[in-house]
Amino acid sequence: MDPAAKNAPAPPTRVWPATGEVAPTPRNERRIAFEPMTEADLEQVHVLESATYAHPWSRKHFHDSLQAGYPAVLLLGEALPHERQPHAARADGRLLLGYLVAMPGVDEVHLLNVTVAAAHQRQGWARFMLDALALWSRGQGAHWLWLEVRESNTPARRLYERHGFSQVGLRKAYYPAGHQRREDAVVMSLNLARATMAEDPA
Repeated sequence: MDPAAKNAPAPPTRVWPATGEVAPTPRNERRIAFEPMTEADLEQVHVLESATYAHPWSRKHFHDSLQAGYPAVLLLGEALPHERQPHAARADGRLLLGYLVAMPGVDEVHLLNVTVAAAHQRQGWARFMLDALALWSRGQGAHWLWLEVRESNTPARRLYERHGFSQVGLRKAYYPAGHQRREDAVVMSLNLARATMAEDPA
């Protein structure tokens, strides 16, 4: 063994289970890929975020998450012939289908943001990203995956429940709701040791 290798820096830990092309879902035959979110992506990410939510994350939220080193990834897919979505297209012609941001802890991971573009919702992408996050979290030694969701967001709560999440608490007045009002957040958790997930997308 080369003595210099002993003092060489360790290779960086992968922040996601897959980069480059990954298999399409059964409901959508487009080629897709996970790629790390970078500062150069924030303009497009914030446009999608603002188009999706009444109370979106600010660009600074994403910037601060990247600066903190949180896992943040884009889900990119090739544009199909019938699609005309210039706002979602990148320089390479691929579309931004969605993204997620998470915060690792000692033995848990906190999902901070998972978003699917409106034009690509109800195609299985949210579950696909949740599966990938759960697999990555288990690989990091995490036992639990946590998230908050608006109490009024019934579709999202049902999605998380179908994925195996259970309600474990309530954070009062957690989210802004407009007109100086606040909305409660439902706290949900997933026991990663018991979770049943799709095959590793890597």
